[in-house]
Amino acid sequence: MPSLFPETGEMTWTDVTETELLEGVTPVFGRSWRFDFDAGEFITTPTRKIAVADEKEAWVQWCEKAIRTPRYRHVIYSRDYGSELEELIGSSFGHAVQESEIQRIVTETLLADARTEAVDQFTFSWEGEACTFTCRIRNVRDETEIIESVVI
Repeated sequence: MPSLFPETGEMTWTDVTETELLEGVTPVFGRSWRFDFDAGEFITTPTRKIAVADEKEAWVQWCEKAIRTPRYRHVIYSRDYGSELEELIGSSFGHAVQESEIQRIVTETLLADARTEAVDQFTFSWEGEACTFTCRIRNVRDETEIIESVVI
């Protein structure tokens, strides 16, 4: 009986890793709508249309939203999306430990996106139990931006 899966000279099977498949593939930067995180609403133009964010601004907004969204809470998001910063609220850890955890969590959250190349230059300021931090993000196009004052 002939095989259902014949092998010919044209078909050669090799073990290719995922990183080898992704080499040379440029992440897609798309556009989005501009969002005001302080007001909690989309930004509109004078003609009452929702303002469009360019590719870099859309990526920066993605980063800010990913940090602000609790991981595992919303079924619509993948398990890789969001941060676990809420777990630090009310913790009894010292400031140094909390700063280290914030840095780790934010870095892991943002590097989940293929567009993000690096997260660094964290600065922290404490007012009582509230911590405000800023960090620099860099994408694969070598564009940088500072994410400011994300409060936990």
